[in-house]
Amino acid sequence: MKGLCPRCGARTLFAGVIRFADRCPACALDIASFNVGDGPAALLVLAWGAIVVALAIYVELALSPPWWVHVLLWVPLTTAGVMWSLRIAKGWLLAAEFRNAAREGRIVA
Repeated sequence: MKGLCPRCGARTLFAGVIRFADRCPACALDIASFNVGDGPAALLVLAWGAIVVALAIYVELALSPPWWVHVLLWVPLTTAGVMWSLRIAKGWLLAAEFRNAAREGRIVA
């Protein structure tokens, strides 16, 4: 969540909100060589989608607000929730790859 480099612990892991930096300026770790992929994004969109749909159904049945209230509530909540948790999930997965020395598969001749 803090965006710490897995090697040196400096706050250099992210170059944007959820975009990784290419390299750690403190220890020169090549962050671009890690392959986090889209797994965290798919999982988090599905998880946040289930949470938001359950809340939207509850609000609809309890309060019966107009449709635009749902748009004003759930679109920002979903976007913020996915972005916040995506930063955590991507950082955790990259740190796990670094700790376990996970790399692409190689065929040895």
